[in-house]
Amino acid sequence: MPYSTSYRIFTVLNITFMVIISLLCIVPFIHILAISLSSKAAATANIVQFWPVEFTWDSYVLSFENPFFVKSFWNSLNRTVLGTAISMVLCATAAYPLSKENRVFPGRTIYSWFFIFTMLFSAGLIPHYLLVVNLGLRNTIWALVLPGAVNVFNMVLMLNFFRRIPKELEEAAFIDGAGYFRALVLIYLPLSLPSIATLSLFSLVGQWNAWFDGLIYLNDMSDYPLATLLQQMTAGANVGSTDTYVDPETLSNVSDRTLRTAQIFMSIIPILIVYPLLQRYFVQGMTLGSVKE
Repeated sequence: MPYSTSYRIFTVLNITFMVIISLLCIVPFIHILAISLSSKAAATANIVQFWPVEFTWDSYVLSFENPFFVKSFWNSLNRTVLGTAISMVLCATAAYPLSKENRVFPGRTIYSWFFIFTMLFSAGLIPHYLLVVNLGLRNTIWALVLPGAVNVFNMVLMLNFFRRIPKELEEAAFIDGAGYFRALVLIYLPLSLPSIATLSLFSLVGQWNAWFDGLIYLNDMSDYPLATLLQQMTAGANVGSTDTYVDPETLSNVSDRTLRTAQIFMSIIPILIVYPLLQRYFVQGMTLGSVKE
């Protein structure tokens, strides 16, 4: 079937627009990578564009020799894995009963509005901070994980996904002697893999990029997650004197700019690795979980 002229024009314009948007997203990363692989003199002279000038790995070597950076990278991994796991467990166990009808779960509407209320109104930063302090969570990883453990937006998406699963599957499980918890684990969660992968990606990115909570809840800089450490470095804070753990020859090829760009680029790598693994579920999870039947 031949395509009309208007359709061809639309296709060309659409592809051109998407290419431009893609370049706008990719070009900054290429520029950061080029600076991080360039020498101190080239970066200081601001002559690096999209290709390294006087190629050197010294900024990356220096980053891994920085105990603050290595520890913060590990802190972010722990925080992201733990926070995502807890968030997904709580979202699933909350979304499952709320996906039932009122005759199955009396008071479901009241509980649903209780969660929705937290999306519309917040107590504010000071009450949150006082609560964390009074619970004894300050200066622990739990101060970064527990306050945002239940993401209501993610829970609503998962709730709508659960509603699309045929009730006959659950009823058949009940006939075979299964309970609600077993039906959730053996039926709903396996069938909701696209939704779980999509929401896990949301949670992973959110946990990995969060920096403000680490700044207000943690006193020791060695406990900072990577995003908080990078924010402090960008703000000019002293996160470890480079001349205490690097030889002068290596230091001569490194500037603050090359060092920061190297660490910023390395902070992006974990998400770049995870996203392709979950990308095939991403679109399906968003479209299926966002529409209520």
